[in-house]
Order: sequence, then structure tokens, then C-alpha cells
Amino acid sequence: MSGYLTENLKDTDGLITIGDWLRWTYSRFNEHELFYGHGSDNSWDEACHLVLQALELPWDFDESLYGCRLTQTERDRLTTLVLRRIEQRIPTAYLVNKAWFCDMPFYVDERVLVPRSPIAELIRNGFQPWLGDVEVDRVLDLCTGSGCIGIACAESYPGAQVDLLDLSPDALEVAQINIDRFELWDRVQALESNLFSALKAMDEKPQYQIIVTNPPYVDEEDMSDLPDEYQHEPELGLAAGNDGLDLARVILREARDYLTDDGILVMEVGNSCFAMDEAFPDVPFTWIEFEQGGHGVCMITAAELDQYRDSFAG
Repeated sequence: MSGYLTENLKDTDGLITIGDWLRWTYSRFNEHELFYGHGSDNSWDEACHLVLQALELPWDFDESLYGCRLTQTERDRLTTLVLRRIEQRIPTAYLVNKAWFCDMPFYVDERVLVPRSPIAELIRNGFQPWLGDVEVDRVLDLCTGSGCIGIACAESYPGAQVDLLDLSPDALEVAQINIDRFELWDRVQALESNLFSALKAMDEKPQYQIIVTNPPYVDEEDMSDLPDEYQHEPELGLAAGNDGLDLARVILREARDYLTDDGILVMEVGNSCFAMDEAFPDVPFTWIEFEQGGHGVCMITAAELDQYRDSFAG
């Protein structure tokens, strides 16, 4: 046990109430200049996330109850979690095995990326105005990870079948935990697949009104500069070659085969959006602007994928 850890274990003796722990955690996070990019963007929200979720309390927990006293077991647990966040730079979502997406609590651990995609805003808005009056009966979540995007779509379209595809068996185990959590066995399935490979093997190609994907898209330069917190995430879910588009190119080339004629492809490529515009200068990607923050998500229709098929074939 390091000297810092030992000293701070002593410092927590006077922390009795929820308010004490929120203040202490907030102060420690500020003191050590952590990186926030896994569900919060500041030290106060991160402190609330860790303390309240570790205590199984809701986000809107009444502040008048911050004076409630904690048990010794609860205090010991919080001490351990806060110091692991500081010393090991483990994202809070992994420490509490919970991340929120579309106001839904998902189980997460280090087998999957921490859910944080701005695609959540699109799901809440029903993919409008781009989807129009299309009736959605099938959705594909490609590179699903924890399953959060596809499961949130299943909740938004209660009559739709949703397929969750991922290359990683470890990620699919987490996705299955979340399918079980939301009791969606009858409408959501998780399949091991190298992009569309599992669909290619089917006797009849499934057709989706929505293909939504948050594939690996971090380029080599950004991979070398990632903060320590990101080292806890699976590299398989992040790295995507020199320009970050290794998987995006394949998706653009093959997605049309699995879209209905009135369907749409929604794909997140983050900072690699600039590389994508450069790689496909003639393609009119619709880059979505988000009210709640986020960037690098594009939408392209089935008709546009047809029109620019030659551009994607190279």
C-alpha cells in the first residue's frame, strides 16, 4: 500500500455523512487533476457519480438528506473506490460497474468501452428528422460493446427486433448481461461477428431500417496520446488504423446490403470525421449537430449509399 494511500485512509476517519464524502471526493479529484471523459466532464459530476452510485442512490437524491450518516462498511468501500480512481486512473463506471445511457443503467466492466456516445440524443429523438415516417421493425447495432445503443433502440421501438453484433466474445458476454437486465430476450440477440460476417452467413440477408454503429475509430496519433483512463478500455474497441477509418470504410462499403430502401446508416467516427471527409470528398455525409454536446456522427441514407457505391468500393 503506497504512502499516499495509507495517509488518506487516516484522513477519512472524520467523514461521516454523504455530504462529507461528496466534498472530500470532489476535493481529492481536483487535487489530482483526473481526466474526465467517461460520462462526466468535471470533477463535481464525477464525485457525485462515484459516491451516489456506490451507495446505490439515485441521481436526484434529495440534497436535504446529504446529512445522512454512512455505515463503516459503506465508508470503507468509498475510501477504496476513490483512491483507486485517483491512483490507478480507473474510470468511475468500471469501479461501480454501472454507466448511464439514454437514462438507462447499463452494466459495464473492462471488457467493453464505457458508454458515452452522443448517439443517445439521436435515439431519444427517434432519429428524426432523417428517419421520417419509416416504420421500424428491425435495428442493427454494429460493434455493440455493452449493447447500450441497441438496447436503447429496443426500448424506443418496442415492436422492433434488434441485433447486437461484435467481434469480441468478452464484449458479447457483457451485452448479454444487459439484455438480461432489461428482460429483452424475445427481441434482442447478441451475435459474434466480424462486422457483417454473421449476417453474410445467414440463408437470407436481414434487412434493417436502422443500422447504427459506434465502431473503433481512434487513429494512431490519438492512440499514442490517450489519457491514462483510456488504458483501462479494450484497445480492440478503440484503435482503427492510421487514419481511424479501417472499419468505417468496410461499413460504408457493405452496409447497403443490409438496409431497406428507406433505411439509414448512422455511424460515429469522432475526431476521424475530418479524415472521412478527406477520404470521400464527393460524398455528402450529414454530420449531425447535437444540442447536448458531441460530434463526429454522420447519417447517410440507403439511396446515398447506392449513389456513391463506387466511392466506397476503392
